[in-house]
Amino acid sequence: MNGKDEADTLPPCLIFIDKEGRWYHQGVEMIHRDVIRMFYEHMELDARGRYVITWRGQRCYVEVEDTAFVVRSVDYDPGGTGGNERILIRLSDDTLEALAPETLWVGDGNVLYCKVKNEMFPARFTRQAYYQVAAHIREEEGTFVLPLGGRKYPIREAP
Repeated sequence: MNGKDEADTLPPCLIFIDKEGRWYHQGVEMIHRDVIRMFYEHMELDARGRYVITWRGQRCYVEVEDTAFVVRSVDYDPGGTGGNERILIRLSDDTLEALAPETLWVGDGNVLYCKVKNEMFPARFTRQAYYQVAAHIREEEGTFVLPLGGRKYPIREAP
């Protein structure tokens, strides 16, 4: 045994995801949404924090400029008469999910992030999505909070 594990020998997929969530294969933008969605469905983070795609018994890592998932748009849902106020986020894999407001944080360059997919992955907000959620954020005593469902969720600094 040479002491190398899979993390040392895992090959690159030759796929790059830019900070806006655009996928490229060997420098050419990928435009087939079905293929991109399939890759998202088979993606995980390894112990090193790399994005790994497993498909048909083969594994490779994806180069990512910032995060693989990007929040493209935000919709406020008042929850109707039963309450359940929430914010829905549309992600770069074409899915819609409820924002986990306790996971919000601000990173370098004042970019807003959250956790998605059962809090397994970080996601970067696009500028448009940031402005949409910022309409609901309030400053209270020097701290920015997102009031939602009767609670106030503080926006943390980068973890």
